[in-house]
Amino acid sequence: MWPLEKVWEEHNRTSVLIASTTIIVLIAIADWWTKPFVAFGVLYLFPIMLAARFLPRWVVALLGVGCAVLSEQFSSLDRSTVRLAFETLALAGCGLFVSELLRNRRLTFQSQERLKALVETSPAAIVTVDERGFIELANQAAVDLMAPRNGVLVGDPISAFLPELHHALRWEEAPQFRATMQCRGHRANGETFTADVWFSTYKEGIKPKLAAIIADVSEENGVSETPATEHLERVPLTDRELSVLRLVVQGLANKEIAGSLSISESTVKNTLQQLFAKSNVRTRSRLVREALEQYRDLL
Repeated sequence: MWPLEKVWEEHNRTSVLIASTTIIVLIAIADWWTKPFVAFGVLYLFPIMLAARFLPRWVVALLGVGCAVLSEQFSSLDRSTVRLAFETLALAGCGLFVSELLRNRRLTFQSQERLKALVETSPAAIVTVDERGFIELANQAAVDLMAPRNGVLVGDPISAFLPELHHALRWEEAPQFRATMQCRGHRANGETFTADVWFSTYKEGIKPKLAAIIADVSEENGVSETPATEHLERVPLTDRELSVLRLVVQGLANKEIAGSLSISESTVKNTLQQLFAKSNVRTRSRLVREALEQYRDLL
């Protein structure tokens, strides 16, 4: 929360209302004292904005009217109904605007807190993924399901655990959609499991993101978890192959990999062909799966 907004927290209600009243009185006295020389009417905006958070709308409007009358009363100019009307409109309108602004921010903050509490206490594994394919938020159930080595999922690529989810995210130009799928999931300890995934894409500004609920259905489908150590002996990789493979698992395209490693795009393609041959696969998604099963400790 922006530090200034702490002034409008509920426990400050009495202090803020007393301060606002005091400021209005001081402005009125100063306006009266300097009536022939300086007008302080515009300063009434500040106590009105300060008190707007804690007052009903009709009281805010009435306060604007009262301050406009005080400003007109101590003005060195001739009395003017038109000027009084405009001052009332400005002061009351500003107070009502601030009141609505703070009310909407308070409701948004409360909704976010409720949603966060709901996610954190949910028995289902829930994650959100940012536009680069990295996990942005994850509840404890998701951490328990995917068992990251350091106990933290946030900041890890989703492709390390559920490669198919990363591929779903990369449909940037497609409309937002919701879908379900069953796929193979990977734990950080090398085990695999069958996952039912319910996910939805959305946009935050112009950035595409994804939220997913994940359930382990291995036992329901009669599929046992398989540690990576039970696979056949892996084929050794060169340093370049390993570097390219690491970026492929993170979901980068060939051009992005080339830029990251300072090599040509054709070199990336050749290295990928070598990886396909060594892994005995034909597709990029299958290569990611094999990489996570066979080379997870190196990645």
